Amino acid sequence: MGNNTDSEEGLWHQSLLGHGDAFGALYDLHRDRVFRHAYRLCGNHHEAEDIMAASFLELWRRRKQVRVVEGSVLPWLLVTTTNMSRNSARTALRYQRLLKALPRSGDLTDPTADSYRSYQDNLDHDLAQALATLTPEDLHLVTLVVFEEHTIVAAATVLHLTPAAAKSRMHRARQRLRAALNGDASTNTPTAPTPVLEGERP
Repeated sequence: MGNNTDSEEGLWHQSLLGHGDAFGALYDLHRDRVFRHAYRLCGNHHEAEDIMAASFLELWRRRKQVRVVEGSVLPWLLVTTTNMSRNSARTALRYQRLLKALPRSGDLTDPTADSYRSYQDNLDHDLAQALATLTPEDLHLVTLVVFEEHTIVAAATVLHLTPAAAKSRMHRARQRLRAALNGDASTNTPTAPTPVLEGERP
């Protein structure tokens, strides 16, 4: 995918001119990576599909604010996917609280017959929980640099940070993730708002 940067930027410009086929080509180009990132954050296949669809909808809805970084809209898409995932998690939490408040008429849990699936689900859940301990900006950085292998400079550009600040944040985020995966209970879930939502930072 690395040598089609110019054509991707061309597709984006065509999309801005209203060419639906160009936007469809961008969707085909990035949907798998956006889905993988959404799945990594939520640990649920169906939810990841919804998040992916919402992210592409945001790409179109906020097309005039999209930042193209190194010829690609993918970094912007990944940041938006992270924000969509966090919003989805908050909605799910509210829904679970509502369900717990309702009276129960029986056990509705689905027994896990597949031990491998159960093991994989636990791993996915642990990773999603560890990622949830990061601040929004640190999560964006980890997404762009660790999972999607963008450079620190590219990630810093899309997040409006200096490369030095991005590097420092990455170091801190790695330590926090390591602690969370090792079961350090002191890593609390951040509750700060997401100031970089869809690239809205000044």
